[in-house]
Amino acid sequence: MDMNRLKDGIREKVNTVKMLAVFCAGLLFIGMTACDDGLDVTQAYPFTVETMPIPKELAKGETAEIRCELVREGEFDGAVYTIRYFQFDGEGTLKLDNGLVFQPNDRYLLENEKFRLYYTSECDESQSLTITVEDNFGNSFEWETDFNNSNTSETESDSVLAVTPPTSKQIRE
Repeated sequence: MDMNRLKDGIREKVNTVKMLAVFCAGLLFIGMTACDDGLDVTQAYPFTVETMPIPKELAKGETAEIRCELVREGEFDGAVYTIRYFQFDGEGTLKLDNGLVFQPNDRYLLENEKFRLYYTSECDESQSLTITVEDNFGNSFEWETDFNNSNTSETESDSVLAVTPPTSKQIRE
């Protein structure tokens, strides 16, 4: 009888050890599969460009100052911003506050979040241009601005801000 009790006690201990081993193996499996080696770091934050009011009329030879501020929803040290423009109506030149004169559709590095653009009219007609700021993650912000010649009778011209959704293409330098 003592032998049976001894065998039952040993079986009980063996079963307890087996259950504990299965439990530990289950915890180990869950722990190994739930972990991810990589950190999730957000790099591509949406952004906008805010501008002060822009004149609606501009005579040939006059220059309009466009005060701009890049407003980011988040900060990432590796973010690089470029600016470009396309003039689809009229003639004029656009330059950055550091004196750099833009060529249409060429990208230029934006070094500051606050910057000024200067547009000089070179014609007697209405002028329209699109300005695009892009980051190196494929996000872009685009706005269109129109200038009427101050010598014409046209009075309606508004600066329109239009957001383009992020694209998957990367900017190549």
